[in-house]
Amino acid sequence: MANSIQKDREGPDWPLGSIVVATPSTPVGIMSVVDSGSVDSPGVGGATSGEYAVRAQQIIFQAFKASGGLAVNTGNIYIVRTGVGAGSGNRTDTGSIVAVLTPGQTFVLGSAAFNRNVYNPYRYRIDADTANDACQCTLIIQ
Repeated sequence: MANSIQKDREGPDWPLGSIVVATPSTPVGIMSVVDSGSVDSPGVGGATSGEYAVRAQQIIFQAFKASGGLAVNTGNIYIVRTGVGAGSGNRTDTGSIVAVLTPGQTFVLGSAAFNRNVYNPYRYRIDADTANDACQCTLIIQ
């Protein structure tokens, strides 16, 4: 059975789905399931249609993979930002790591009140120690 692909940019909640890391040290954008070409990423020339241009007050990361339901990952999951300069922007680039999740752990990246410190979800990627581990991601929209 195929998974749902939600495109509810106005929220209040927006499940992005299971973000699978096929190859460790090759991060995958958390918006990759709902916008596979990053067409609406502000970092790729600006939102062309505005359909997915969002600001999230919170992003929930859960270190589980789909396996006939949800299963605990084998290794750690890394929440990273794109590297700058000579940085790789993956799990080996400590200057890009936002959080490290152990198998089954949940992490909430939370912000302040409306219009303060909101997050662009295109900024975040998932990396993993083990091939095919994944992260369930949900945006909480203002």
